[in-house]
Amino acid sequence: MRVATDIGGTFTDLVFVDQQGKIGVAKSHTTPPNFEKGVLDVIRVSGINTEQLETFIHGTTVIINALTERKGVKTGLITTKGFRDVLEIARGNRPDLFNIQYQKPTPFVPRYLRQEVEERLNYKGEVIQALNKGQIEEIVHYFKKENVEAIAVSYLHAYSNPLHEKETVELINELWPDVAVTASHEVTREWREYERTSTTVLNSYVKPIASSYVDRLENELNKVGNKSNKYIMQSNGGTTTFEQSKQTPINMVESGPVAGIYGSAILGKILGEENIIAFDIGGTTAKCSLIDGGEVKVTTEYNIERTDRTAGYPIKVPVVDIVEIGNGGGSIAWIDAGGSLRVGPQSAGALPGPIAYGKGGTEPTTTDANLVVGRLSPKNFDNAVDMESVRNAIQEKIANHFDTSVDEAALGIIRIANSNMLNALKLISVRKGYDPRDFALVAFGGGGSMHAPALAKELGVRKVIVPVATSVFSAWGMLMTDLRHDYIQTFIRRVEGIDYEELNGTLAKQETDAISQYDQEGVKKENVLFTRFVDLRYVGQEHTVKVPVPNGEITKETMQKVIHKFHETHEQLYTFKLEESSTEIVNLHLIALGSVKKPELAKLENTGASLESALKEVRPVLYEEHGWIETKVYDRAQLTPDAAIEGPAIVEESSASTVVYPGQSVTVDVYGNLIIETGV
Repeated sequence: MRVATDIGGTFTDLVFVDQQGKIGVAKSHTTPPNFEKGVLDVIRVSGINTEQLETFIHGTTVIINALTERKGVKTGLITTKGFRDVLEIARGNRPDLFNIQYQKPTPFVPRYLRQEVEERLNYKGEVIQALNKGQIEEIVHYFKKENVEAIAVSYLHAYSNPLHEKETVELINELWPDVAVTASHEVTREWREYERTSTTVLNSYVKPIASSYVDRLENELNKVGNKSNKYIMQSNGGTTTFEQSKQTPINMVESGPVAGIYGSAILGKILGEENIIAFDIGGTTAKCSLIDGGEVKVTTEYNIERTDRTAGYPIKVPVVDIVEIGNGGGSIAWIDAGGSLRVGPQSAGALPGPIAYGKGGTEPTTTDANLVVGRLSPKNFDNAVDMESVRNAIQEKIANHFDTSVDEAALGIIRIANSNMLNALKLISVRKGYDPRDFALVAFGGGGSMHAPALAKELGVRKVIVPVATSVFSAWGMLMTDLRHDYIQTFIRRVEGIDYEELNGTLAKQETDAISQYDQEGVKKENVLFTRFVDLRYVGQEHTVKVPVPNGEITKETMQKVIHKFHETHEQLYTFKLEESSTEIVNLHLIALGSVKKPELAKLENTGASLESALKEVRPVLYEEHGWIETKVYDRAQLTPDAAIEGPAIVEESSASTVVYPGQSVTVDVYGNLIIETGV
């Protein structure tokens, strides 16, 4: 049996698959700050026998929470003499360009804990000035006195040659074995001094937190007899071992959300849909990503806390390209200073949660609004819902302000939430040169299937896929992942006159390093699969475009094909290409997948039951543009393959509700997925 658990802002999800491909799911409330308790709770709720577990995969929000809530440890930075203020200087390309009162984000390491040491390499990695080890000893003594708990080491040009960083870490470990240390080359071998230093600092900042959490989780799992292989989901769409996750926890910054994106790509391939927009609505956020030709897009241009007003903090590790907004089931509806209705980004979270949860929530949320308009049923909650309290809150907080009815106010909340989500979907599709009509939308998370049919119609998407176990689909995605490590090496060379022997030698070393790392993790060489990319740009440009490169030896003919693909991709992204211009390699990117056994999707049993036998009730539901309509509500668990339903209709399951609008239709495929034709 394979089990995956995913910690969300409101719920902790579990999915298990047995040897026959049968899927089982469970949900329980997330339990901050002791998140491992929620994992144990959901295992108990599922009723699985932990001694039968072969593989356990975990997605967690612990790292991103520690960063956004500033709950990491006191961290010191050691850097090259003259570069103490790299974190303070940051970048000049701030998002709010004309704001004369703009303030740069406050560095995670204050200036008095940023220490310089004499050492210097040039951009080729050649030693100009040897490392002054005496200064390292003085700095360690100073950090001890200041009660520092973690140290980041980031030297100039260490991406090219990590010699001095390795010497520094070795000396720190001798002088102070208990402190957590991160050197920049351990987390990224890519250039850009500020971004590399920021990534190193953030990894150190959360390293003790991650180590403590993973150890607690492992101990709790061992107590209940779980002796399985244990893996943690990474931001790049792959998994890693518990032990490795403690060394570079920054790779888990988007641990939970990316699993659903990867799962969408897998599901798309199974269903013959290579172009997918993955759309996940949870309790706190809505997340979306675009999958083109079956390939999940991964970027190292990732920032936390970046908005239209603040630059945020760069993290230069591979992260699935994802757009995330603060709109989910628990998002609070409120009136701003100008008297307009807003939804999110504030969330009621797991505690107190929406008013409907009966845990003390007093602010109306998207979930409460969906209850009022009939899209959710009070009977489908695991607690008694006080509908009078829900309606009163929307009346007092929203309806009275606009002098309208509770029903119209609730529909207004849903419209605003949908508008926010539509903007996010446009960011990853239309704004990047893609036509949404060429894509299918995979909707998952607790609220995905409730909002997706309306959004798809607005966006022009013809087909919406609601997968089996939709509310816990991110956890299902984890079950379908391989182990993954990314090796990115800055390698700035003009393509004209490039030394192919040097290029192939560098690529071969990346592959050797990958095989060596997997060998330490118990993965055989024959189970390691390679995918290669290069980051290319026109000479004189600042930023790059990622282009695939075939495996094997790179020749002049191979490179010509790569350059042709670069021109095409550049034109798609930026509307122009410069075929007569010289091109330049910036980074070499190797993706190494450690292939693991994955479950087969079981086909849905056809019991021959009629559609009417799946009918739960008929209830009034309020639709935009149509008003109240008596709507048939079906039990998803009772639907058989090839069942066809015309909208308006609602398909309910224990923790999700699929809303099919008038003019739309839904069919059930052989695997039990709901396929909605949007009528576009």
